[in-house]
Amino acid sequence: MPGAAFAQAQTTEAPTTLDRIEVTGSRIRQVDLETAQPVLQITREDLQTQGYSSVADILENITSAGSPAISRASPLSSGEAVGGTYIDLRNLGPQRTLVLVNGRRLGITTGGLQDVSAIPTSMVERIEILKDGASTIYGSDAVAGVINIITRRNFDGAEVGAYYGQWGEGDGAVERYDIVVGSTGERTSLTFGAEYAKEDPVFAPDRWFSRDTFPTGPKSAPFPGGASGVRKEGQFTFNGVNYTLRRDVPNLDPTQFSSYRPVNAAIDQTFPSQQSTVYSGIERKSAFLSSIVDITDNITLETDLLYSDRDSYARNAGYPFQSAAFDNSAGGLSEDSVFNPVGEAVSYTRRGWEVPREVRNSLQTFRISNAIKGSFEFGDNRIFDWDVGHLYNQNKGVQISTGNLNTLNVARATGPSFRNSDGVVQCGTADNPITLGTGPGACTPWNPLIPFGYAAENSLGDPNVQAYLYKPGQALSETETRSYFANISGAIFELPAGDLGFAVGVEHRQERGSFSPDALAQTGDSTDLASGPTGGSYSLDEIYAELQIPLLSDVPFAQELSINLASRYSDYDTFGDTTNSKAGFTWKPIESLLVRGTWSQGFRAPTIGDLFGGESQSFEFYADPCDSVYGIAAGSARCLADVPADFRQRANTPDGLSESQEDQSDRAFTSGSNPGLTPEESVSKTLGLVYSPSQIEGLNVALDWWNVRIDNTIIGDAPTTVLDDCYVRGIESRCSDPTGSRFTRDADGVITSFFYAGINAGFIETEGYDLDVNYAFQTDYGNFRASWLNTYVSKNELKQDSNDAVPPSQSNGFSGGAGINFRIRSNATLGWEMGDFGVTWTARYYSGVKENCLNAVTRPGICSLPNYTAPDLDGAISPQNEIGSNTFHDVQFRWTAPWNATVSLGANNVFEHYSAPMYSNPASGSAYYGGYDIGRFLYMQYNQRF
Repeated sequence: MPGAAFAQAQTTEAPTTLDRIEVTGSRIRQVDLETAQPVLQITREDLQTQGYSSVADILENITSAGSPAISRASPLSSGEAVGGTYIDLRNLGPQRTLVLVNGRRLGITTGGLQDVSAIPTSMVERIEILKDGASTIYGSDAVAGVINIITRRNFDGAEVGAYYGQWGEGDGAVERYDIVVGSTGERTSLTFGAEYAKEDPVFAPDRWFSRDTFPTGPKSAPFPGGASGVRKEGQFTFNGVNYTLRRDVPNLDPTQFSSYRPVNAAIDQTFPSQQSTVYSGIERKSAFLSSIVDITDNITLETDLLYSDRDSYARNAGYPFQSAAFDNSAGGLSEDSVFNPVGEAVSYTRRGWEVPREVRNSLQTFRISNAIKGSFEFGDNRIFDWDVGHLYNQNKGVQISTGNLNTLNVARATGPSFRNSDGVVQCGTADNPITLGTGPGACTPWNPLIPFGYAAENSLGDPNVQAYLYKPGQALSETETRSYFANISGAIFELPAGDLGFAVGVEHRQERGSFSPDALAQTGDSTDLASGPTGGSYSLDEIYAELQIPLLSDVPFAQELSINLASRYSDYDTFGDTTNSKAGFTWKPIESLLVRGTWSQGFRAPTIGDLFGGESQSFEFYADPCDSVYGIAAGSARCLADVPADFRQRANTPDGLSESQEDQSDRAFTSGSNPGLTPEESVSKTLGLVYSPSQIEGLNVALDWWNVRIDNTIIGDAPTTVLDDCYVRGIESRCSDPTGSRFTRDADGVITSFFYAGINAGFIETEGYDLDVNYAFQTDYGNFRASWLNTYVSKNELKQDSNDAVPPSQSNGFSGGAGINFRIRSNATLGWEMGDFGVTWTARYYSGVKENCLNAVTRPGICSLPNYTAPDLDGAISPQNEIGSNTFHDVQFRWTAPWNATVSLGANNVFEHYSAPMYSNPASGSAYYGGYDIGRFLYMQYNQRF
């Protein structure tokens, strides 16, 4: 929301002295906070009265924010960024939103992400969110906007705080304890804040939407058999039929074929959520020190120090091992294994329920920023401000993972075995035995056909078998940012309408980063899948200039008219140089109305991960458009050229066939980096009105139109996108590209390999409107403050090729695996204060969306638009299910105690509202959107001031 100018009290004896401040988006200090660019300000009061436990939470709930990246609701997320919170403005990706702390960059991951949760909430004075491109002022990444977290300074005294909350189900406890102390003297000011926060995980069986694969609503019953009654049996394939152990027969001999029966899909099911988290746990420890020392009357040394230690935890069900999916286990259970019931090699499937997969991420951040600032007068009493300084940020991370199988050991454990003279099963043969045990050169046999919970020799429940098959993994990451900068700003001379302001500056920045996966994972001999190391660095030199030019002032129809011009030149040692410019204007035809607009160029340089990332494998969820049951291009000439008419997508399911339009691959796909990437280039445009009628004191209305187009986009390609481009949109180059993403099929049409990498292609364009209404008024019954903040998206489209004949794909109002593109997000807040008491009520609104139907025939009840088509689908039908809008209500009651303390009680999602299930798993590992509340959250907080 636009702020008000700061001014000292006016007297008759002296003229008014107005403080000049720097507003996010400009380097020129000025009096008026109403700039050409739309800036939303979140105050410290907002942080305290909305009941969120962290800076990250409140930023994820602003209306211009997109789906959460690296969502805590996605337990399968991996890599150095897991555990952090990364804000995505305009749904353009968090790597396109720049985060600053006191106007300086926050450190990044190798993928260019900046973790806002590293900042202690207790040290935040306010947050300014620039909803416009700002590459000319801040350089790369400021494409969708800028978040500037401004910390508390010049603080005298002490504060302590405590926060505790939990979900209505009695889980997911959140606790936070913080302290702020400060001292301000004649020439020095020190402000120190420390915080400890812990958020317990929430487990999937404890929520209706994550208990099973296809929940139907809040009253969904737990999956059949309860939390411990459903599991995936050990299965093997013989003569084209899948078999599992007949556990209903007493005294079974698992080495005999008669002890097995054909798999019954109705009862031999798997519910991975039985062991998974639906919301990961996080523990944070952080401290921030702000120091201000006046060296002279006009020179000041400012230092910021940040230390943060973050740990996160997520759990998934045991690994669903399929011997046929791994080359070194393709033979499955050896015909010479003691445990083989049929006498010939068989492929098998076994989920490791006994050893769930767990990931613990730890990240330590150290950041120091030093700046010497000063001012001087020159010429006709003109004041110039300058600063010179440096920034250093280091992130060091460790990821510990358990529950993944060493596939080499699996192959040996299921290879030939014999019963030795002691009656113990041993690897190898009697003529060529392999030493028993778990050490180097040793081997422990495994019977993968024994299901979970069945006591049998050498089952996965045997600790020795577990010790041999499962090895913990450790991945290490480190990134460093070094920046050296110098700026000067002031007024060059006076024009008839006011001072001609300027700012110029230079910066040298270095980025270095590495991510080293576990050594076994790098070899590909782990179910953690092959993953190569990432490592690289780049540096750049930049110079910028900015002008604030007043054209008219205090004339009819122009109480104010000024323009702002800026340009930045950047020279990278990777791709070369780029120049980006910006122009904006402010016009006040009358005192109560401001008209503003901007046009700006921007860019985003390829990250270390984009350029130097190692190849990695994953079992991807994808939809094959040629699938004869679910494919949207099934039977087309292009599909029939590559697959049989009855082709079925192979999937990671009990019967090996896709059970919905999108399913998980049954073999590992490979993704990688591209050192030939060049920067993204953007153009942002805004046009807005700010109206503050004098007839209604305290009312402020801002309406802004915005448009962002990013060309030469760095696309994180995806299998579904590649296949749709090839078979649905008819882009021939996407069917076989030897230099980029590509796939192969066998004679039966089954995809046997898939490689996809980042590419520069096409464009992203999004457009919409922000409407902010704020009204504060006083009555005999208390002081009221109301706000209504809205973001309406009218366009969100993506094009991943250069073929003008192919229309771009439409994302607006749709859900997908990466998140949701809402058309409308709206927050309405009403606050009341009277004496020592206060109440805040907030309603958060999300518009409805569409998602792919599971099956328009077998599940028509969750497929409201079975004949949906759109121009970007080239006439193909893509059945969609429409999900209604959702509104969550929050309330807080607070009391200011006589002993200078505040006690607050509140509930977020007070009516315990839930969305309908969403089977596209947007930003989630379950059938529910990862950005929605997962129940009613109750909390209390206490703040004591000294």
